[in-house]
Amino acid sequence: MRTVVPAADWPDSWRHVYEFDRVEIFGERRNPGHTQAYQARARHLLEMAAEVLKLGDRVLDLAAAQGNYTLWLAEQGYDVTWNDLRADLEGYVRLKHERGSVRYAPGDAFKLEFPEPFDLVIITEIIEHVAHPDEFLAQVARLTRPGGYVLLSTPNGEYFLSDRPRFSDTADASQYEAMQFQPDASGHIFLLHMDEVAPLAQAAGLTVREVRLFTNPLTNGHLRTAFLHRVLPAAVISGFEWVTRRMPEWIVRRSHTAMAVLLQRTGDTVSRV
Repeated sequence: MRTVVPAADWPDSWRHVYEFDRVEIFGERRNPGHTQAYQARARHLLEMAAEVLKLGDRVLDLAAAQGNYTLWLAEQGYDVTWNDLRADLEGYVRLKHERGSVRYAPGDAFKLEFPEPFDLVIITEIIEHVAHPDEFLAQVARLTRPGGYVLLSTPNGEYFLSDRPRFSDTADASQYEAMQFQPDASGHIFLLHMDEVAPLAQAAGLTVREVRLFTNPLTNGHLRTAFLHRVLPAAVISGFEWVTRRMPEWIVRRSHTAMAVLLQRTGDTVSRV
């Protein structure tokens, strides 16, 4: 992936996502907790994708924004399609594209159609931005081949500082339609709890294959721990997370901010050699 430098003629949308790239992948550590948390999430998601993909498999990166996972997966030998509602971000992703097969299909995720379904659909930090996560997951399943996979990441709703409602406790989700699809953390509507994942998946024709909870308050600099990132080696912070992820389950659920889930489409599963 190429490191890009802002130009005077960049649109505001490019400048906005570039500020995230500066912190998350281009080495700017003015918010080291954010950097550490983003990189931890990327490591988990790429590991989980590698477990189920083979070279040349077709991947759809849905609502992919600046396309980091699109580009990383393409560089690893997969045939990746980038999508986002903000069509103008395609040009920014093209600037960063260095190698690998990348296709572009901007548009509303609920209205996308493709000639063939995908081996993997990846939805990172998206489901918490939609008013109807059940309908969204069903649409994602339709874009996935039988036996294929969906890989999602989302904030963990059971984290002790979580301040958003559960989807399953909401009688009428349509009240949130006017605020859906808003980017960044300010656009979070629902935060899923682990006990909501399997029922949502089942209703969409998906089965849960793996769930990972990760990123504790030290990793992301919560509770005024950000300064520790400037004095502690990264290995120490990673080591502390290794410990917290192996604590009793109720502690893990309450003390980690992030969730990654690997789902498989059920039905007429296609065997692959």
